Amino acid sequence: MVEQFNPEKRFVRFVEKREDGFVLFEFAVGEPEIFAEMILKEEDYVIFCKEQGVVMIDEDSNPIDEGNDFEWRLRDATQKRIDK
Repeated sequence: MVEQFNPEKRFVRFVEKREDGFVLFEFAVGEPEIFAEMILKEEDYVIFCKEQGVVMIDEDSNPIDEGNDFEWRLRDATQKRIDK
């Protein structure tokens, strides 16, 4: 049985804390697979997560399929070369 889309559910996947104090993370509404990449100061990130009532996700609860060419993040473009 497929779970119904629920816009009340909010998900966050922590990506990294940068040296300048900003936190990179993915934020999703309803489905963790459809997300926006976001960046906030650490204190704002903590407030954001609390106010949104997020469910934290990680590799165990929602793995990234590295072998899937369609599964990439904007941040990947800064580290990988995309050949034609």
